[in-house]
Amino acid sequence: MIDKDLSRFNNHIAGYTELRMQDNRSLSVAFVKGNLMRNDYRSESGVSARVFRKGLWGFASHPELVDPAVTSVLKSAADNAGFLSSKVDGEDITLDRTPVTSHNDFSTNKPRLNRESLVAFVKEIDNYIETKLKPVSSRTVSLRCLDMEKSVVTSYGSRFYSMIPRSNIIVSLTVSKDGQPVDLYEVFGGLGQFEDVFHDPSDLFREIDILHEHLVKKCEGVFPQAGCAECVLDSSLAGILAHEALGHTTEADIILGGSVAPDYMGKEAASPLITLIDFAHTALEETCPVPVYVDDEGTKGEDAVIIEKGILKGYLHSKETAAQFNHAPTGNARAYSFSDEPLIRMRNTAILPGGSTLEEMIDGIEDGYYLLKTSNGQADSTGEFTFGITLGYEIKGGRLKRAIKDTTISGIAFDVLKTVSMVSKDMTWINGGFCGKKQLIPVGMGGPAIKCKVTIGGK
Repeated sequence: MIDKDLSRFNNHIAGYTELRMQDNRSLSVAFVKGNLMRNDYRSESGVSARVFRKGLWGFASHPELVDPAVTSVLKSAADNAGFLSSKVDGEDITLDRTPVTSHNDFSTNKPRLNRESLVAFVKEIDNYIETKLKPVSSRTVSLRCLDMEKSVVTSYGSRFYSMIPRSNIIVSLTVSKDGQPVDLYEVFGGLGQFEDVFHDPSDLFREIDILHEHLVKKCEGVFPQAGCAECVLDSSLAGILAHEALGHTTEADIILGGSVAPDYMGKEAASPLITLIDFAHTALEETCPVPVYVDDEGTKGEDAVIIEKGILKGYLHSKETAAQFNHAPTGNARAYSFSDEPLIRMRNTAILPGGSTLEEMIDGIEDGYYLLKTSNGQADSTGEFTFGITLGYEIKGGRLKRAIKDTTISGIAFDVLKTVSMVSKDMTWINGGFCGKKQLIPVGMGGPAIKCKVTIGGK
């Protein structure tokens, strides 16, 4: 366990300094076709320090949590900053020094289950699939739990502790069709330790049945007609689009690297129906999947409005980029491991709900597609994206018809969002997402379904 209060090291801190102690604890259990293939627990803990001097950072880390290691990394970070600043003429930047104090602990108050009980929980889900769902040629049921515990103190008076856990069960089903595998997966769970997120395996059975029903329909699916089509992107897909193709383009370090976002600042970047926000910890009066009350630089987490009613309004910042752009810091500097330096990262990025129902959106399409799930994708600093689509349906005459085979969608996010004509009332979060920008880190993505025009792949 890490120290929840590092203020006893204040007398070792000088200038601009951040001291962070962190422990990431992860549990992974996986059954593949009834066989236990993974059952492991890992803990990665240590301490790190950053010192800012003449526009340059000195960083050091150590994998031990003892006091000598803490004083050692503080000295090493200061020495590194001093060495760099003596060799390079950095720009003297004044960083925000507003102090923040916070304590946010999402640990369960319930008795913790042992490993045997967790394995049995996953096994019961696997047994249900084997006995109840036919035909399934292969199946994987996984449990992944991650507890991220951090304690930070800074030279300017910030002090915070957080324990942010996440627990997910992932079910992947495969059916053979004409000798070829057809598969789908679903992620369940979210914020909280296992005992608060999952209660009984049977609670998931209905959702797994629905997944299986989609898979059976997908086996009889058809190829979509390639080209630009009017589509309804389900909430999970719209959330990933918002994260990958829009959120990254407005991260200030990506902007400094050549993002197109400045071309849209203060201008139309989407339909007036679109408001996109990177929420810090609370959205629509509910706690977000990845609540960040204070970031790893000791900055208070503030909601960052990226697009407001179609107009690009803001960027995501660390302290350093906020000073460079003369903006207020947003609390977006996050690190995955104790040995990682904080980077500008999204937290919980979502489009705000609109006023339409999903039925109304589908009813208005004569010939198009309803797209529900994506496998993977990529986007660059121009906003251009390509996503794999693993589940979708034809829309003919305002009604859902046949499922479609795996395909892709592509386009430029700003152009696609300008075509949005309807936004649904519902708000759904993806609770198992990770972002891979240099460091893997948990993120929340979500929002409503959107009706838009997008290029879809064919046979």
